[in-house]
Amino acid sequence: MANAGEPVCAYKPVLTGLDETPGESEPGAWPPDHELLAAAARMHPEEVAPLRFGPAVSPHLAARLAGETIDPARLIAGARAPGERGRTLVVEGVGGLLTPLSEDYSVCDLARDIGLPVLIAARPGLGTINHTLLTLQAARAAGLDVRAVVLTPWPRRLSELERSNRETIGRIGGVAVEGLAALAAPDPAALARAGAELPWREWLAMPYGGG
Repeated sequence: MANAGEPVCAYKPVLTGLDETPGESEPGAWPPDHELLAAAARMHPEEVAPLRFGPAVSPHLAARLAGETIDPARLIAGARAPGERGRTLVVEGVGGLLTPLSEDYSVCDLARDIGLPVLIAARPGLGTINHTLLTLQAARAAGLDVRAVVLTPWPRRLSELERSNRETIGRIGGVAVEGLAALAAPDPAALARAGAELPWREWLAMPYGGG
């Protein structure tokens, strides 16, 4: 989106697992999510992810281990500022839709309170039909406007399983299903090319139908 000239802002409200991030010198190493998103959106990593924790655990546990609590109001406020500056906001969740951010507040609750349309990212392989349809069901039950499911990493050579999974999710779920190609390294040009294959302009143009 940024490469196409869209004023865009990335936001990952909570980030965990920094203790297990591979070193930059390791072959095929990818940077932490907030650094990758910041590079793509031309931001500072700290702007992207205001809350960052070392252990690779759920956010509510990571905060507890750090002697902190996650305030939902702070997360919501962090999502309001980019829109006020006239930029399209892209929010990346953490874990699945029902992942707890605090003891009684989930990613699903945050998505509802922010009020943005939703993309569901899912694996293309075995098991994805059940997982994806359950996520879709939970999202719609919460009143979220799901624009599409994005299967990733989407291979260049498709097996019958992957073709069937894509068709089945779309048919049973009544949802558009797209594929996002696998990338070997976090090269900005390659990231832009892969993203350009998604119909993101159509997603932005759709009227919002969430609760």
